[in-house]
This record gives sequence, structure tokens and C-alpha cells, in this order.
Amino acid sequence: MGYEWSFGFLLRYTHLFVVGTGVTLAYTAGTVLLGLLIGLVLGLARLSRSRWVNVPLVALIEVFRCTPLLVQIIWFYYALPVILGVQIPAVVAAVLVLSFYTGAFYAEIFRGGILSIEAGQWDAARAVGLHRGQVMRLVVLPQAVRRMIPPFMNQSIIQLKNTSLVSTIAVPDLLYQGTLITADTYKPLEVYTVVALIYFALLFPATRLVQWWEGRLARR
Repeated sequence: MGYEWSFGFLLRYTHLFVVGTGVTLAYTAGTVLLGLLIGLVLGLARLSRSRWVNVPLVALIEVFRCTPLLVQIIWFYYALPVILGVQIPAVVAAVLVLSFYTGAFYAEIFRGGILSIEAGQWDAARAVGLHRGQVMRLVVLPQAVRRMIPPFMNQSIIQLKNTSLVSTIAVPDLLYQGTLITADTYKPLEVYTVVALIYFALLFPATRLVQWWEGRLARR
């Protein structure tokens, strides 16, 4: 006997979908901004020639880049409070993990973008009397940022999908709201189909925007 699809009952839960979508977008925007700040600090620090600076930073970045995000969320929420002896709210744990996770990727984007600027640009700027800070601020970063924009935007889109994992520690994002609706209706197929469609409606325009922007930069 075939399964009978029915989506009408989901209209009663519209407010939960709206709240979940709002929480997802808020976490995405907030952690992207914090991640950019973390990535900028780590990326600039990685340009240091000191091993005492680079080795710990490389270790920190690779820990976040090379372990699954879900494992990080669970570890920060359950294990870190045991080590510190302080309870960490789910909201704080989710923000910390998502920010440092995306910050680790942003750090490498910053570093790679800066290193991609030709040595001649540095030499020319020093030749006219600019010190290192001025060279970075006035000459290197303006050029590097244009090259960083596409990978930044791609990583930010990935971040929106990553936020779905915070539902595992009961953060009320879109996926968590879908779990609550499923528990109330016993209709997981319809519920998660709608959740998937909402994610698609958010991500597809963003993906197309990135592709358009990359093409525009390439033409320039």
C-alpha cells in the first residue's frame, strides 16, 4: 500500500518554521561575523616568521578544520564543562564552536589571499616609504580582499548548512523545530521535506549570487 502524502496539517506549525528559520539565519550571520574577526586575527598572526607563534596557531586551526563539526559541538557542550567545572549553555557552546570552526577556514583564506599578492607590490610600497602596517592596510589588503571574496562567500554558505548541527544540543533552529513537529505529528516525511525545501530556498539564491559575483570578478 502506497504512502499517502499530506502537507495540510503543517499549516498549524507555520510559526515554528518561521522561528526556526529566524534562529538559523541569526546563527549564520552572527557566527560568520565572529568567524571573520577570528579568521582575520589568526590569519594575520600566521604571517609571523616566529615558530613560537606559528606552531600553536597551526595546531589550533587544524584541530578545528580536521575534526567533524558535530564532534566539536558535542565535545564543547558535554566535555568542556567537565574540564572547566562550569556549565556552558547550549547557545554559547553553539556560537563558540561555529565561530571558531568557520574562523579556522577564514584564517587560511586571509593568509592565502595576502600571500597571493606579488612580492613586487610589497617592494614597491616599501620603496615609497610605507612601513609594514601601511603596506598591509593600503596596498596589500585592498587587492587581496577582491581575491578572498568568492571563497569567503562559499564558506559562509556552507556555514548556513552547518548551523543545522546545533539542533543536536537543543538549539531551536530550523532542524530542531522540525524534530519537535515530527514528535507531535508522527509525520517525518512531510516535515523534513518542508525543512529541506526551506533550506533550499535559502541556499539556492545565495549560491547563484556567489556564482554571479565570481563571474563578475573574473571578467574584471
